[in-house]
Amino acid sequence: MNEKLTNYLNGVFAPYDGVKSVSELKSDLHSDLQERYRELKAEGKDDETAFEMTIDSIGDIEQTVLEVANLSRSLERQVLTNLSASNLIDSDFAGVTAHKGNFTASALRGSDFTNADLSGSSFKNSDVRDARFDGANLTDCNLSTLDLANASFNKSILVRTNFSKSWLAGAAFVDVQLTDVNLSMTALTKTVFKNCVFDGVDFTSSDLSGQRFDGQIFIGVKFDRAGLKEVSFKDATLKNVSFQGSMLSKKYYHAIQTVCFDGAWMDKLTFAALKGMEADLSKVTVI
Repeated sequence: MNEKLTNYLNGVFAPYDGVKSVSELKSDLHSDLQERYRELKAEGKDDETAFEMTIDSIGDIEQTVLEVANLSRSLERQVLTNLSASNLIDSDFAGVTAHKGNFTASALRGSDFTNADLSGSSFKNSDVRDARFDGANLTDCNLSTLDLANASFNKSILVRTNFSKSWLAGAAFVDVQLTDVNLSMTALTKTVFKNCVFDGVDFTSSDLSGQRFDGQIFIGVKFDRAGLKEVSFKDATLKNVSFQGSMLSKKYYHAIQTVCFDGAWMDKLTFAALKGMEADLSKVTVI
């Protein structure tokens, strides 16, 4: 009967040969089933009854094995990557999974990270000009103090991503929702933002002069002490947006008066704050 149990397990586990964690589960389960079978025999059960009761005791084993195999394969794909201080110009990383990868101080110009899962990775102090992050998951990534000129972020996943103090001239953010993203102390005058939603984004002390945010959505965003000369929020939606300048300088307030809010929709508190700085709100709708 021991052979019958072994053959049963071999059949269940056959599709997952080579998956380490599944092999370990099979070994442990085989030992447990043998012990359970012996206990039932000692209680006076015949061979067939003991076998059936032993198999019934483990429930839906096929579903359990499938779940373990899927988890194991997923974890095996999530290789911790250390590629710091490397020459990786024009590298192909499209579709890779590299959670908490280390790309610091590396040459990555022109590299392709399209649809890659880079959650928690660091690119600090790297040259990432002309790189493509289209569709990439950049949750909790550190992209601060970088040269990201002409980089592409079309439909990227940006959650708690840190871009502070980076060079983003010519970089394009298209069809992106930026959630709790840090874009403080950054030059953004030549950065492209198109069809974006900004939720909890921090633009504190960044230069946005001449930037066009027409038709885009801003929720809980900070523009404190930012360079806002001739910025356009035409037809944009602004909710709980912060505009605070330095108490010692009138430069920020003068810049606010050059901003275009024509056709914008905003909540009462945002409206009141801008009104106090004498912004032109004559064509704004309060919501």
